[in-house]
Amino acid sequence: MASLHPSPPPPHFEPVASAPALAEQIIGGSLAHAEMVEQLRRIAACEVPALIEGETGSGKELIARAIHYGGPRRSGPFVPVNCGALPETLIESELFGHERGAFTDARRARAGLVTEARGGTLFLDEVDALSPKAQVTLLRFLQDQRYRPLGTARELATDVRLVAAANRPLEGLVAGAAFRADLMYRLKVLYLVLPPLREREGDAERLALHFIESFAAKYGIARKALHPDTVQWMRRYDWPGNVRELENWVHREFLMCTGATICHTGSAGAPALQPGNGEDDALKCFQHAKAEAVRRFEREYLRRALAHSAGNVTQAARLAGKERRAFGKLLKKHGLAPELATGGDGALG
Repeated sequence: MASLHPSPPPPHFEPVASAPALAEQIIGGSLAHAEMVEQLRRIAACEVPALIEGETGSGKELIARAIHYGGPRRSGPFVPVNCGALPETLIESELFGHERGAFTDARRARAGLVTEARGGTLFLDEVDALSPKAQVTLLRFLQDQRYRPLGTARELATDVRLVAAANRPLEGLVAGAAFRADLMYRLKVLYLVLPPLREREGDAERLALHFIESFAAKYGIARKALHPDTVQWMRRYDWPGNVRELENWVHREFLMCTGATICHTGSAGAPALQPGNGEDDALKCFQHAKAEAVRRFEREYLRRALAHSAGNVTQAARLAGKERRAFGKLLKKHGLAPELATGGDGALG
């Protein structure tokens, strides 16, 4: 449920108004990032409704805060609303407030979010998740920013800037009759599409180093470096969860890595250490070297077990002392399922 209290500016993002200042606070150096920041600067200078679209984890709320704190309403409140968490039966109460006794659980009067946001910005996150009824309610409010709290006949007015964000393109939802076209046009006066991390060349490494600095300060731990092979892996990986996925990955690796270098040790797309450049690279990262040794052992053991059982997965699993399902997962992990476990009992399903 969205908070009913205005959110203070985050400590790492001060009110700004110029493109250079925005660029310093929103990490990135790619061309796609630079173009996005330039659009952001122009949008922040206005007070009309704005729509931000982007994949999950691409930083839509951070951009919405940048629009607010970089614009003329920076001294007013920034009130975020998670539309996906608003029950349809409470949408009017949450947005517009209610009088005591307006419904069964209304034991006292309560101001709505549009009242809390007066003079500032109302940020509607996941607006694409609004139900048809909620869309009508919002559309009616956007026409003149007038509303009635539940349980009263008096009409009130507010003054907010509306910024909305969607995980899915609203035009596609309109085409599929899942979103009202008139509401989309009300929200989409200004429009910003956030580039996914996979299209921001070099920004994954820049962001990772920024997160390392932040976690080092937060936990009082010395900064750690990124292994060169890990950097190469980061450049190849698609990051389907975008910046949020990257931040969580760095957070986990920073805390779990026992050395001074962060190495990617996952099974999918893990970079291989290549010794032989004068110094044994495997010695630079014990954690990575150990993971690579385990991976090679597992793959060779599975190949031998399948060869001994003539490709029969059930027999190979019994020979290895593992359940068939667990053994099958190991085969898939190492890409051996289609290569060796074929025919008869070998199909993994």
